[in-house]
Amino acid sequence: MLDTGDRIPKDVSALPLALSSGETTRLKDFAGQWLVLYFYPKDSTPGCTTEGIDFNALLPKFRKLGATVLGVSRDSIKSHQNFCAKQGFKFDLVSDADEALCNAFGVIKEKNMYGRKVLGIVRSTYLISPDGVIAQSWSPVKVPGHAQAVLDALKAAASQ
Repeated sequence: MLDTGDRIPKDVSALPLALSSGETTRLKDFAGQWLVLYFYPKDSTPGCTTEGIDFNALLPKFRKLGATVLGVSRDSIKSHQNFCAKQGFKFDLVSDADEALCNAFGVIKEKNMYGRKVLGIVRSTYLISPDGVIAQSWSPVKVPGHAQAVLDALKAAASQ
């Protein structure tokens, strides 16, 4: 599991990432800039929708500080496209259907859903510095105020 202070391994930074825009990218393509990578359980669910809306509302401030925001879940590209269109998200979502990125960051864990144990994404966020080091991580995440906390951490880290 990757955590604050860890450098993103080369094999992880080279993983192909399928974006809701239809493009493919890799973490290494964001070298030289700040990256907010947030993992969430499922498109169009109440907490995930609120989290996405909060990041979207603060997106101009993240961009002003030179940061890209990417949301990650196991949902399909089509699901992501519908979610983005419905909510008006101005940032890309990553479809991690094969769970490669989720597993690399260690965000898939056993959870209790309605009395059943299931494997699912634990809501987690990583602030990755321009040199590929995790400047700060949050896990598990409570949605209210989280996007603002990430922005505040970015402001502090970017000013050093």
